[in-house]
Amino acid sequence: MEFIWIGFAFICGLLTKLVALPPSIGYLSAGFILLFLGYEADGMVSVLADIGITLMLFTIGLKLNIKDLLKPEVWLGSLSHSVLWLLIGLVLLKTIALITLPFVSGLSLTTSALIVFSLSFSSTVCVVKLMQEHGEMRARHGKLAIGILVMQDVIAVIFLVVATGELPSPWAGLLLLFIPLKSYINKVISQVGHGELIPLMGFFIAFGAYELFELVQIKGDLGALLAGMYLASHSKASEINKSLLSFKDLFLIGFFLSIGFTALPTLEMLAIASVLTLLLPVKFLLFFFILVKLNLRGRTAFLSALALSNYSEFGLIIAALSTEAGWLSSEWLVILSLAVALSFIITNVLYNFAHDYFANNKEKFKRFESKNRLVEDDFVQPCEAPIAIIGMGRVGIGAYRALSAQIDNQVWGLDTDKDKVKWLNENGIHTYLGDAEDADFWEKIDLSKIELTLLALPSVQDIKNITAQIRRTNYQGKIAAIARYDDELITLESFGVDKVFNFYNEAGVGFAEESLSLINKRNRNKYAAYE
Repeated sequence: MEFIWIGFAFICGLLTKLVALPPSIGYLSAGFILLFLGYEADGMVSVLADIGITLMLFTIGLKLNIKDLLKPEVWLGSLSHSVLWLLIGLVLLKTIALITLPFVSGLSLTTSALIVFSLSFSSTVCVVKLMQEHGEMRARHGKLAIGILVMQDVIAVIFLVVATGELPSPWAGLLLLFIPLKSYINKVISQVGHGELIPLMGFFIAFGAYELFELVQIKGDLGALLAGMYLASHSKASEINKSLLSFKDLFLIGFFLSIGFTALPTLEMLAIASVLTLLLPVKFLLFFFILVKLNLRGRTAFLSALALSNYSEFGLIIAALSTEAGWLSSEWLVILSLAVALSFIITNVLYNFAHDYFANNKEKFKRFESKNRLVEDDFVQPCEAPIAIIGMGRVGIGAYRALSAQIDNQVWGLDTDKDKVKWLNENGIHTYLGDAEDADFWEKIDLSKIELTLLALPSVQDIKNITAQIRRTNYQGKIAAIARYDDELITLESFGVDKVFNFYNEAGVGFAEESLSLINKRNRNKYAAYE
């Protein structure tokens, strides 16, 4: 059985990738196709799904700063949306019931409220995958969306505690003992090196926290998330996260398959699920207007709202619990599963065009902006140095140092991570905070002073987005970028990037040249001795 669903997942994932859709949509399709062919999910699929979600929440925690959750745009934005969605969604669902659609007409007020509440959550899996694929996890809108998702997860956990009637164990308070132990735990983590112990430690901490929270009758997924946040300030947090990425993506295949395996839908169920997806624009508009009223810029509000305009796996957990309790019929669990799957597809497709769409229609959205700006959105404008490096990761920092050694004070960097920008400036690397995919950013800069822009970013899609934004502003300088593979190099060159460097080839060339200088220096000394 494992070979069959693995094979189907691979084939469907490949087919969706070939038509420029995320593979996760293929995995969803694989589950429905296998169920249609008469296969049923075994325990392995559920285990993989649970492992994938736990690892995903742990890695989210590794990138979270607790201060981000305390910002009004996060906690107030999330709570406001939940309340307004519940009220508006209930009215809309009752209006739909007047059409006497199957499964909808005759719903009690309590059942209708449960359905709307289940649909109030946005998908952590979908949004995180989306942000990672576009390289926007640390962008302003990416961090905002993740913060809102975390607040929604907290709301879901509170509901599950109330609904099940299972209060946390009196022993739960002992978990607070880990706070004074943090310095000792950090010392242990620092000793694991850089090999296979890194991912093993990540698994141990994530699932150890999961089991500890389950032991004291608190949802284990919340434990994995908090464990990640507990370690977020450690110097190895980024390394732990990178070591778990492939594992997390692999195990999440089980989650997407499990949605498809939920039940075999009828045409009527599919029709109702399709009607529910028509409520997604309402979800988007609520998020957008709430966020702009909280003084966020139009672009940040637009991108965050679009990413969050889907239904969630947490909603399915709530629906499953409601079904077991007899509050919701089993047919509705299937309908909601279909609605979740359809919402994933819609979000993934639309977000691919989000940056271009906003750039072409920004005035329509910017007119809703508040005149007040949040401190975080008040960017410092870059200096007039002629060389800009976008993306200050290891490659960007290396390029900055190499260029500065040859032409000092002629280079500046740009990054979306506020903490990283602060650290870079403290270490003498002249860097500004900003999002290069933001059209407003480039329009406020005197581009006539910039002769060369280096895009030191890992995502091909990000490089293409930024290139398009720069070209729209009539930029006359040159653009250089990096690529990891030859097919990416060809894609970027055909898109209009002036020079693309193969990351691995150039690293090899630089390594060879630096190494060769060692013997050249020795030879020069030898010849000087002969003379």
